[in-house]
Amino acid sequence: MADHTPPLESGQLLSPELPLLASPPPPAMVNGEGPQQVILVQVNPGEAFTIRREDGQFQCITGPAQVPMMSPNGSVPPIYVPPGYVSQIIEENGVRRVLVLPQQPEFHPGGHSPLHHPPPPPHAHLPAFIPHPAMMPPPPHLYTGMAGGVGDMGSQYISQYHPAHIYSEQVSTESHSQHGRPQFVHRDERTSKTYERLQKKLKERQGGGGGGGGQMKDSPPPSPQKSRSSPPTLDIHNGVGGKGPEPEQGQPGNAMAGPDKQTGRGKNGESGELDEEARALQALLSTISKPVVSDIKARGAALSWTAPTRPESEEGSSEEVTSPPEPLSYEVSVSYSGKDGKYKGTYSGEELSATLEDLRPATDYHVRVQAMCNCLQGSPSEAVSFTTLSCEPDPPNPPRKASGTKSTLVLQWKAPCDNGSKIQNYILQWDEGKGTGVYEQCYYGPQKQYRVTKLSPASRYSFRLAAKNDMGVSEFSEVVDLFTSCSVPSPPLPPELVKAGVTWLCVQWQRPTGSPKEDDIYYILEMEEEGSGYGFQPSYDGEELSCTVRNLHRSTTYKFRVAAYNTEGKSNPSQVAEFTTSPDRPSCPCKPVIKGRVLPNSFKMAWEPPKDNGGAEVTKYVLELSEGLSGLSWDLVYSGPAAEHVCEGLKPGCSYQTRVYCMSEGGQSPLSETLQVQTPAVVPGPCQPPRLVGKPKAREVQLRWGPPQVDGGSPVSCYSVEVCGPQSEESREVHQGPELDCTVGSLLPGKTYSFRLKAANKAGFGPLSERCEVTTGPGAPEPCKAPSTTCKSPSCVVVSWEAPPCNGAAVSEFRLEWGAAEGSMQVCYSGPGLSHEMKGLLPATNYFCRVQAVNVAGVGPFSEAVLCQTPCSVPAAVTNVHALKEAELRGYDASAEADEDEEEDDESGSPPTPTLYSPSTCLGLCWEPPCDHGAEITSYLIDLGERQPIAVGPVTKHIIQHLQPDTSYRIRIQALNSLGAGPFSHTFKMKTKPLPPQPPRLECTAFSHQTLRLKWGDGPAKAATSDALQYQLQMEDKSGRFISLCKGPCHTHKVQRLNESTSYTFRIQAFNEAGEGPFSNVYTFTTPRSPPAPVKAPKLERLEDHSCEVSWEALPPMKGDPIIYTLQCMMGNSEFKQAYKGSATSYHVHNLQSSSDYRFRVCAIRQCQDAPELSGPYSPTVTLSPQRSELPAGGTSGSGSRTEASRPRRSLTDEQCAFLLLMVFAVIAILIAFVIQYFVIK
Repeated sequence: MADHTPPLESGQLLSPELPLLASPPPPAMVNGEGPQQVILVQVNPGEAFTIRREDGQFQCITGPAQVPMMSPNGSVPPIYVPPGYVSQIIEENGVRRVLVLPQQPEFHPGGHSPLHHPPPPPHAHLPAFIPHPAMMPPPPHLYTGMAGGVGDMGSQYISQYHPAHIYSEQVSTESHSQHGRPQFVHRDERTSKTYERLQKKLKERQGGGGGGGGQMKDSPPPSPQKSRSSPPTLDIHNGVGGKGPEPEQGQPGNAMAGPDKQTGRGKNGESGELDEEARALQALLSTISKPVVSDIKARGAALSWTAPTRPESEEGSSEEVTSPPEPLSYEVSVSYSGKDGKYKGTYSGEELSATLEDLRPATDYHVRVQAMCNCLQGSPSEAVSFTTLSCEPDPPNPPRKASGTKSTLVLQWKAPCDNGSKIQNYILQWDEGKGTGVYEQCYYGPQKQYRVTKLSPASRYSFRLAAKNDMGVSEFSEVVDLFTSCSVPSPPLPPELVKAGVTWLCVQWQRPTGSPKEDDIYYILEMEEEGSGYGFQPSYDGEELSCTVRNLHRSTTYKFRVAAYNTEGKSNPSQVAEFTTSPDRPSCPCKPVIKGRVLPNSFKMAWEPPKDNGGAEVTKYVLELSEGLSGLSWDLVYSGPAAEHVCEGLKPGCSYQTRVYCMSEGGQSPLSETLQVQTPAVVPGPCQPPRLVGKPKAREVQLRWGPPQVDGGSPVSCYSVEVCGPQSEESREVHQGPELDCTVGSLLPGKTYSFRLKAANKAGFGPLSERCEVTTGPGAPEPCKAPSTTCKSPSCVVVSWEAPPCNGAAVSEFRLEWGAAEGSMQVCYSGPGLSHEMKGLLPATNYFCRVQAVNVAGVGPFSEAVLCQTPCSVPAAVTNVHALKEAELRGYDASAEADEDEEEDDESGSPPTPTLYSPSTCLGLCWEPPCDHGAEITSYLIDLGERQPIAVGPVTKHIIQHLQPDTSYRIRIQALNSLGAGPFSHTFKMKTKPLPPQPPRLECTAFSHQTLRLKWGDGPAKAATSDALQYQLQMEDKSGRFISLCKGPCHTHKVQRLNESTSYTFRIQAFNEAGEGPFSNVYTFTTPRSPPAPVKAPKLERLEDHSCEVSWEALPPMKGDPIIYTLQCMMGNSEFKQAYKGSATSYHVHNLQSSSDYRFRVCAIRQCQDAPELSGPYSPTVTLSPQRSELPAGGTSGSGSRTEASRPRRSLTDEQCAFLLLMVFAVIAILIAFVIQYFVIK
């Protein structure tokens, strides 16, 4: 596979919506089948690439990515391109690439589908490369621009390209308009210039190829309409051609890129040498002559040609070849980019003529024809050129409104494609605002804008535009509607009355005449009340044409006028119109009243006239009567001017309702208040005896009855039930109410009772009914008497009770409830017995109990609750025992436990000394006091097992002393009170800690006049085997107190900053987990005296040839001890010898040899009073060089000066050394800061 070639710069500048394809050139075919090759599809970032797989499914791949595609024959498949773009195939350095570029803006390709599709090669479909669906126009018609190839390509089909040629292909995106004009594509000048630069770069890249294929027009070719006279049918599926008229697999699908490089294929598709018959047939096909162009028009031309014939000299050689075995077919291809440019097939068929359509006007074309027979094709004929004629321009876009006022409109437009002839004038037509569809010319000239004046405000005007050149006038553009601004509306007509009410008037008005419908007009309605003196006041402001004015006075005249306004201003008000409100209806009459006595069949009633007659006299009164209290049906009983009336024909004992209203000119008044009248009634008749409902209960029965047959003229409002007992003849009322049933309670179980019933209405109660006898059922037992309790022991109580009355059924069982609180008792016994024994009780505790009886009728009530208190007992077992912490043990005061010790201390008068308890020999116990069971706890008994038990007082803490260290003990505690000893607690284990460690021996291993190094213990190696011992070293200060120097597991310590010849006192202590051990005995160590300080380098001064003077600085005395000095001298390489010892600070050296070197050094000696002398360190060595013999007499002084000058170089003072170190550290710090700033921060 060839190396990947980077995309051209044009693809990067224009950001094409399709990826670039790169593939190697196809190799030579063997037996008609080429090897499979991989084509890489480069998907740019942010783009998507969609492929159609062999199963028909689509797969979308998003960039950036390189998608390998398998090409069965090495050819580049057809490429879908978006609208406004064309794909170009570039072959350079043996690698073909497909580049997607935008079309040039000066030329606009036709957008309609061809009327006749070229026949594709009859081969199987190849999976095509398809871009993302969002980039595909619906429906995507595909036309390949490769030489001689259209549609899908078969697996045995190989495209052959001439090197360094640029081929263009174009995809039609949308259908044509009705007039067959291509759609206008707008592009700015910047895009056009960019396209020209890219085309120039492409030509320069391809200049090295052969064939002159770089000659290319600036504009892409149109989509020529292809036709043929033969009518073979094409199977068009989704815009891609299917099978052709000839189904043979060996038919060639591509023409040769150049006439000098021809390759033929036989019937078996072999690539190589052909047999003699095939070569003769191919030579015959190549003898076709160039076509003849006739009837050239602006968008089409007629083409004809003659069939290929063999020359007369060869006619007799092979008669079989001159007559082909099958009819010949011809393919016509057209080039718009020159004679050697890229040709595109426009026709394929067996006819000898074709019509070229859909050509661009004023464009140069080259056309050639190629003959084919079966699977062989000849060389193309010589190309013939022709130029299409010019024609009228394309239809322009509609004009747009640039600006406008109420009477003017400024229109602008853009120039359309001139189609080869310069546009001279534009024709602008309008409908003069009539809207009839008839257009008149308002402008004719070369300008691209026009100002229309003298227009009406807020009016619509329709415009259309056409362009004219020397060839004619284009079609008009689409009609565009434009509007002018509006003006102040004219005064509207006076308002009209729609409907009048008592307190409102509904007024309407009309839109001002002459106002356009597009104008938004608002209205102001003004009103003036007659006699008010306030003038016209606004009542409404809005865009509606009607308004209802409310809150007016009745029977009053009002004046109205209306004004209109819009954004331009307000019109004058209309003429004044007067309207009057209607009168109001009268108010309701007063409530009717009864006059006289109400009789069973009649009564007389009267009423008062209304307080407000509504401005008109009352003409009549209407009286209505309704039987019953529902008021659903009312009857008219009187209508007239009178104010009273007698109602007759009524039913006795019946309720009636009456009401009245009046009539006037204003209408009907509201109804008056309703008067209810009840005619007299009699008492009801006797009722039927009550009957028993259900089974009688023990203490209640349920009775039910019906109403009496005679109600006495009034509904029964109440029933009364009386009962008579079994042993008494007196009756009592047990129920009274309107219900037809009742439940009689408070009866005795198993007794017979008699019941009687009577009904009542408004007139009173009627007679009693006959008796009804009912026997009650058995009931629950009566409550038992309070039970009695007897305590047998502190934890056992016997409860007994007596049987209550059974109420008709024997008692089957008794239930005893027991509890510690009166409100939370629970059943502890259920049975027929009359006593029960309660066990497991707590001593000295209050308990409550009660009992109830049960029979077949139910459960009786409980008896009274009885309080029972159990006697006292020994204490309970001690719980929650735990050991005291070590801090609590050390701070524990045992004086509270030993009362006798306190008495003795009080008698002696001395304060008690606090007892120290060691965790190694003592154990501290703490526990919670148990329940005393009614008797106060007097003491506790602590059991230690083998030892004698320990008795303590009523305390909750105790410390056991005199125990063995590191020993476990089993301990339990028992509480005692006045009744005896309680049970022991659970046994728990406690262990004493081991004894604390003894202090180690302290030694001084090293010392100086300012430091002491102390050591103790056996060292870390031996200490690791024992417990984790730690030590505390203390030193006595000047005030006699010991202060801590170190604390930890270390075994050495260096004491610093001490004074010379001074004694210091130390002590040490060891401690571990068992505690702190005792302090050791006091150790005393003394620091020695300090030696003198080192003397600075001495100074040399040569006096004569054989003598010199050595001097040095003096040191102060040390604590009263004098300081003497020792001067040593060394000659040559011998040893140092003492030259002087004394208290002087200079010394004269004599008898020096002039040819030898001398070295001098000095040390200070401290003369102690009661100790030997202490020598300090020697000073730096000073050298005295020999004197040169050739120097003059003043050489001695010069040598001395050299010696003195060399001294600063040999040694530096302390101040100089400190300053030098400070400067070195400063420089290092600056360098480190610079490195951090430069490398770390930045």
